[in-house]
Amino acid sequence: MEIALAVIIGIGVGVVVGALGAGGGILAVPVLVILLNQEPHAATASSLVIVGLTAAVSIVHHARRGNVAWRDGSIFAGVSVVGAVVGSRASALVPAHVLLVLFGVMLAVIAVLMARRARATRRDEHQSMAATNTHQPPLDHHDDPVLDAPGPDRVLTADGHEQIHGASEPAHPSSHTRPTGQARVPVVVAAALFTGALTGFFGVGGGFVVVPMLVIALGLAMRRASGTSLLVMIVATGVSLLARIGTDVSIDWAVTLAFAAGSMIGGALGGPLSAKARPSTLTWIFAGLLAVVSAVTLLQTLFA
Repeated sequence: MEIALAVIIGIGVGVVVGALGAGGGILAVPVLVILLNQEPHAATASSLVIVGLTAAVSIVHHARRGNVAWRDGSIFAGVSVVGAVVGSRASALVPAHVLLVLFGVMLAVIAVLMARRARATRRDEHQSMAATNTHQPPLDHHDDPVLDAPGPDRVLTADGHEQIHGASEPAHPSSHTRPTGQARVPVVVAAALFTGALTGFFGVGGGFVVVPMLVIALGLAMRRASGTSLLVMIVATGVSLLARIGTDVSIDWAVTLAFAAGSMIGGALGGPLSAKARPSTLTWIFAGLLAVVSAVTLLQTLFA
């Protein structure tokens, strides 16, 4: 009965993730605790399995489209390993109720950030509608205006040049590009360590952090950053699981794998839903969902 419930709940989470494009780990942990009665430390470990398997399945599509920067992603993931190990060990030492409170606070912060992103996206959509009225080619609101934008994918290389995927030659360097090379090394290292620590400590994939970090720190274009983030998640979740060996944390593999299977099925079902709504609407829904889950998690932890 518990396994069947895990599959059903997993499908529900997968539909949400498939429609909204994110949130697997940050939804899985509270769901595992609240609905499947798992201990918080076990839930974070189970979430690592779910996120890792989902990323492993999802990366195939991105790799076929050439949207995975294997070298840069491997370097970023390699540095994140240190943070993942430290985060995993630290998580096992934190009391369960404190872990849930910190998780709830993190959800609230992400909800605010996603709400700000939704507002900015809605503003861009209004500008696109204005462009339509002036007979300029509008963005198709059925697709992601960044990830699915037509034309070459621009990537800032380590030497300060802008390389255009699909073009024969790199673009000329711009005086407005941000510093590169050795000046960005500390930023890359700090971003990777933070991402790994977040994954190890909370059991989340950290895609909401990895993608902007890859854009800012490594200069990857959004499409390649999204695909490359999956590689980082696979490595970080795998190492975080290995780092839990020897601790008191145990994983209910039957329930976890059932949840993961349901989530993958739900993801396939939820994907088409994203084509029927504006990106800003989906982002607003995601922000609201995170706010609700954060409130439930904090109320149950602090007043139960």
